[in-house]
Amino acid sequence: MLVSQSSLYPANADAASERALLERRARLLGPTYRAFYRNPIHLVHGSGVWLYDAQGRKFLDAYNNVASVGHCHPRVVEALSGQAATLNTHTRYLSEIILDYAEKLLGTVPAHLGHAMFTCTGSEANDLAIRIAQHSSGGTGVIITDFAYHGATIATAQLSPAAVGAKGVPAQHRTVTAPDTFRDHGRAANDFAKNVAAAIEDMGARNVRPAALLLDSAFSSDGIFFPDAAVMREAADNVKKAGGIVIADEVQSGFGRLGQGMWGFANYGIEPDIVTMGKPIGDGHPMGAVLVRPQLVASFGSNTGYFNTFGGNPVAAAVGLAVLEVIEGEGLIENARNVGAYTSELLRALHSRHGAVADIRHNGLYFGVELTADGDEALAATKTSAVVETMREDGVLISSCGPRGNVLKIRPPLPFARDNAEQLAETLDRALSNW
Repeated sequence: MLVSQSSLYPANADAASERALLERRARLLGPTYRAFYRNPIHLVHGSGVWLYDAQGRKFLDAYNNVASVGHCHPRVVEALSGQAATLNTHTRYLSEIILDYAEKLLGTVPAHLGHAMFTCTGSEANDLAIRIAQHSSGGTGVIITDFAYHGATIATAQLSPAAVGAKGVPAQHRTVTAPDTFRDHGRAANDFAKNVAAAIEDMGARNVRPAALLLDSAFSSDGIFFPDAAVMREAADNVKKAGGIVIADEVQSGFGRLGQGMWGFANYGIEPDIVTMGKPIGDGHPMGAVLVRPQLVASFGSNTGYFNTFGGNPVAAAVGLAVLEVIEGEGLIENARNVGAYTSELLRALHSRHGAVADIRHNGLYFGVELTADGDEALAATKTSAVVETMREDGVLISSCGPRGNVLKIRPPLPFARDNAEQLAETLDRALSNW
């Protein structure tokens, strides 16, 4: 049954009712559930690149890659509801649609990745990838960047210093400096492969065998960086020579976001042994996947096995197929490239207008705008947060990232258009004018 537009907006959506909703949330969900923004938004509806609150006000969504092909895309909704009304069960029964989806998804990656394994989240996908890497390599140590985020399971949280801090990373793993292309003339980016080699050497000195290099292709939590391809390939080669494998975490950078193709790792010419994905894979439906070299799971599958009750179910498969068809049918990769370039031009114009804008990093529809405050990192973080809040009040949703909290994170749904880019830039211009 369709819900009427008028019923989406509660008649009592005033300040008092919103406070009551926040109090109810705190009582029922507890302190770990943190809302975005100082003045949280009560969202009730989404369409394309737009989100609507309980008062009917619309916000330009320049942040969510979860709804990768747009909020409530009609084709995705139809696929989900149609399959849910027909059959939804698990992968231990034969199902043609699951195989159709696996075949189409595998068709987007290099041929050496021949098997698909399905999960419900990107966290689960990374967790499974680590299990496979450790089993196949015989090693335990995983190399990550020093402010990475890779998930919320025990294993992936311990590999997410952005969430647990450096002290939360177990002793067998190693963190390396993210390939920062901005500071110190990009020295960290130039030295990335050397730093990975040093981490491997340090593991060996402590009798730790390397299992994997786990990379977010856009270094999203680290501050959004796109380093030199040759250095990235060298880093990957260093790990493989040491007996480890390369895992490309495409939860943030995948599905056409970077505008050059479907996957971020391809920008570097890397051939990963495992690719993990989540969030944008299902346009908001809880899905994840691991694409892997068959030889890596031959022993793992026979000795350990893998089963996920909900991962890869027929509804998820129908949704996943629809997302891939929309990306292809609506030219969203090309749109990410073209509109991304236009958005970058608009943002770079702000660089000359506002001294607070220190650097702009971009690939497709993924942007990092680094802000500065005369060398005062704490002040820069505070003011960056204020810019995010000001833009929210002005009707545009973005966020921030990076170990210093001073990088604006801009990552809109893929149907983002030129007029949306103009609204984003104009709103950011106003917010920076208050810097």
